[in-house]
Amino acid sequence: MRGRPELRTSYRQELALFNTPVKAWWAVGLLVVALLAPFALSDSWLYTLALACVAAIGAIGLGIITGYAGQVSLGHAFFFGVGTYTAAVLAGNPADLRYYSFGHDDMLIWLPAAGLAAALAGVLVAPLASRLRGLYLAIVTLGLVAIGLHIFNSWHHLTGGGGVGRSTATLTVLGHRIDQANSMFTREQMLYLLMLGLLLVFALAARNLARSRVGRAFTAIRDRDIAAGVIGVNLSKYKTIAFGISSFYAGCAGALYYAVIGFVDPSSFNLLLSVQYIAMVLIGGAGTVSGAVAGAFLITLLPKFLDRLPKIAPFISADVRERGNIFQVQSALYGVLIILFLIFEPRGLFGIWVRIRNYWKAFPFSY
Repeated sequence: MRGRPELRTSYRQELALFNTPVKAWWAVGLLVVALLAPFALSDSWLYTLALACVAAIGAIGLGIITGYAGQVSLGHAFFFGVGTYTAAVLAGNPADLRYYSFGHDDMLIWLPAAGLAAALAGVLVAPLASRLRGLYLAIVTLGLVAIGLHIFNSWHHLTGGGGVGRSTATLTVLGHRIDQANSMFTREQMLYLLMLGLLLVFALAARNLARSRVGRAFTAIRDRDIAAGVIGVNLSKYKTIAFGISSFYAGCAGALYYAVIGFVDPSSFNLLLSVQYIAMVLIGGAGTVSGAVAGAFLITLLPKFLDRLPKIAPFISADVRERGNIFQVQSALYGVLIILFLIFEPRGLFGIWVRIRNYWKAFPFSY
């Protein structure tokens, strides 16, 4: 209603994609800024932002199972790897007899296949995981990462083996290479725009899922699974759906992420990768699509800011060079950020935004 944007008289208004005009204008503004970024930023920053867009797809997937359905999963790296190698096998060169390859290099083939393969793995795990919750579920999904690492390092015809690796899928659509420069755009600009478009599609799908009957069932399970079962929510069914959808997002993200990089080593799919995605969801804000996207961008851009550490704090940089490397600092920061956000702002970056928004809505009577 005009002048009363928070007054809603139907569920349709409550569940609208943008239930206030301000949210719609913010969405349009952010989209315009994102589309103008290729003409304002260097290729180095655009490449990092392209990886951030892909990471955001994976973070949205983990947010579905963890933030919306309330199931703690540390196995995201395993599904990430399943999607990556499915795409690599489908798009690989059949002339290279060292690896399994089928030569279907079109992204319209290998991207859905990567997601479906990972979703199938998630559905197979779901019957076991749906009987567990909390710490027990986390341990089971953690076991998936250990099993996956062993398989990926040992199956040489699939992955190339530990320390060797293999090339990944190419970003080809209907015979045209997307990741190659042309007369209008550089390679990095093309990558960024493609990944931004895919992120918008996946984010919109997740937002619509959250507004649907399935999404409300996820929320009921998260808030109180026993009560949800009492009112008629099929716990096993919806937990399986949550695992399948989350794994689908992880598989697509894995295929895209390493397609951008162009090479994958099986040791990449370790516990640290799962912790990175847990950090993205918790820091951004569990149970929100925008929070998962914000957390993914923060974690992905973090190394970019750490590269500037010598200019900001030369003494810290020297100590890092003597005792370790920048990746150790990066790993430690994940833990520090998770702890700080859980203590001071459990709702993450999304919660900080809500606080700022509420302050200015009530200004000058904020207290």
